[in-house]
Amino acid sequence: MFKILLIEDDASLFNEIKDRLAQWSYHVDGIDDYQKVMEKFAKVRPDLVIIDIQLPKFDGFHWCRMIREHSNVPIIFLSSRDHPTDMVMSMNLGADDFIQKPFHFDVLIAKIQAILRRVYNYNTEATELKTWLGATVDFERNQVANEEGTIELTKNEMYILQLLIERKNKIVSRENLINRLWDDQRFVSDNTLTVNVNRLRKRLGEIGLGDAIETKVGQGYVAKEQTEQ
Repeated sequence: MFKILLIEDDASLFNEIKDRLAQWSYHVDGIDDYQKVMEKFAKVRPDLVIIDIQLPKFDGFHWCRMIREHSNVPIIFLSSRDHPTDMVMSMNLGADDFIQKPFHFDVLIAKIQAILRRVYNYNTEATELKTWLGATVDFERNQVANEEGTIELTKNEMYILQLLIERKNKIVSRENLINRLWDDQRFVSDNTLTVNVNRLRKRLGEIGLGDAIETKVGQGYVAKEQTEQ
């Protein structure tokens, strides 16, 4: 049974989500004290976190930052606001998806299932190490390391990198990436993929591989087999 930590202060919505997820055999925990979110996170050790943006004490962005300091657990944001910047900020902070309220519960379930299937099936299968551009890519630990250092990627970032490395020096279309990542492109915006790739490129830049993923305008992305000297 997958454990989900639902950080939502609307009691009515919390109970409705919890009841719906229970029908799919998910165990849902909530927050009693919004000053002790991280304590509850450490106690529950969830497989996935769902966070509302507007919360007492601190907003959801704050708690996403705190969680990302300790864990790469998948995170889905909920928001009743319709600002595009909320989605961009969520992705930049390491969230895996963003759902705007009001939402259809079938969409929420589909997103949860896709993320859990991708993250946990992927982790159990991709346990080998790969070498790419002189760096060691550890799929199990979500790490990339070379002489310049070691970076830790989110689940989405690592999965994107894996898909690109599988086809080194070949173009992987945006449509292919979206379908592989989210199973059904109706449930994801084109902008979400752009944010994830840009974030991955920025992280790779920390170890001198910022130019290793090339954008092919109107086509997709390429993981280079060698970088420019």
